[in-house]
Amino acid sequence: MPKYIIMTLTSSDSSETYTTPVLKLNQPDDTFKSLPLPKPPGAYPYHLYLKEILPTANDQYMTFHMVGDTGSVRNPGFLPVVSEAMIGQYQTAIQTERPQFLYHLGDVVYNYGEAEHYPEQFFTPYSHYPGPIMAIAGNHDSDVNPYNPVPYHSLDAFTAVFCDTISQPVIFSGKTERKSMIQPNVYWTLETPLATIIGLHSNVPKYGYITAEQRQWFIEELKAADLQRPNKALIVCVHHAPYSADANHGSSLFMIDFLENVFEETGILPDIVFSGHVHNYQRFSKSYTGGKTVPYIVAGAGGFDELHSIAVTNDERFINNHPLLDKVILEHYCDNKYGFLKIKIERNTTGISLTGEYYTINHNEIAGKTTVELEDSFTISI
Repeated sequence: MPKYIIMTLTSSDSSETYTTPVLKLNQPDDTFKSLPLPKPPGAYPYHLYLKEILPTANDQYMTFHMVGDTGSVRNPGFLPVVSEAMIGQYQTAIQTERPQFLYHLGDVVYNYGEAEHYPEQFFTPYSHYPGPIMAIAGNHDSDVNPYNPVPYHSLDAFTAVFCDTISQPVIFSGKTERKSMIQPNVYWTLETPLATIIGLHSNVPKYGYITAEQRQWFIEELKAADLQRPNKALIVCVHHAPYSADANHGSSLFMIDFLENVFEETGILPDIVFSGHVHNYQRFSKSYTGGKTVPYIVAGAGGFDELHSIAVTNDERFINNHPLLDKVILEHYCDNKYGFLKIKIERNTTGISLTGEYYTINHNEIAGKTTVELEDSFTISI
């Protein structure tokens, strides 16, 4: 029986934890680590329509899973526990609550996105997931192992799995039945009847990096999505978390600056932002001038064997008084259990509502029993 060892990065004292995002001091500029992007297999502006892969997609309600950082190279035993919990939720749900697909927030495979690690870290654990799986890439999916005896380029394996031109068997899938996905690019937009989901690619650096070309694409996608309001929610997904209170990464100055500059330039705010990268769950709310509040959700506790704890207030490595962190509050967090999101979007008489539920997993290896519990829930009106 595999060992399910959970390691948590914790501080050495029991001081009070932060209730705001934090910045790690002396945050390095490692954007030089960014790697060139592969050629897009699809046509600009890189849209995938949900009804192309799910013809029965409903115009009145939509439910799907979200999770990030599922890969693990040192102790992958918890991967099937997370995937089986989502599969079990699908099997027991009524029709309107049944997740139709999984949207992965990146870091599918550690540590360098190598094809030979996809069977153990993705294809086998998710071989029985009943719906399509789509993804944005994380920094580990994008990195390249310089010591691999077979040279490869950044995102070679990721694009073979998720950005194919047709859905077909993947040669390194380990003979599982899951076929490739047909996403048009590594940054792309999923068009659904109820939401526009813009997925950014934030590359290899620890705190993320977005090219100028992708920035311009993002501006155009925000403008196009805004024209569909109020009939659709506008969701932004990016692997590197803009805001975080964890004791490993902290918030990303690059991602905050990137997003806020684009939002200011366009005058358009999304309804919600989802990220991974940090190995825990956090829900922030940010208040903007004009009265709009945008939730920022971190959901990166999908299976990697090292969870990230929330920083304590007397940890001298962190600050929370930077102007970029103003008006951002940590509403809820869970830093000691694995988990995943279930998102439900509904059209009703007053408009569109989006409900998020975060479920945590308790696994008793000795008893061989796994329980799934609701940890947090939130609802926003579009």
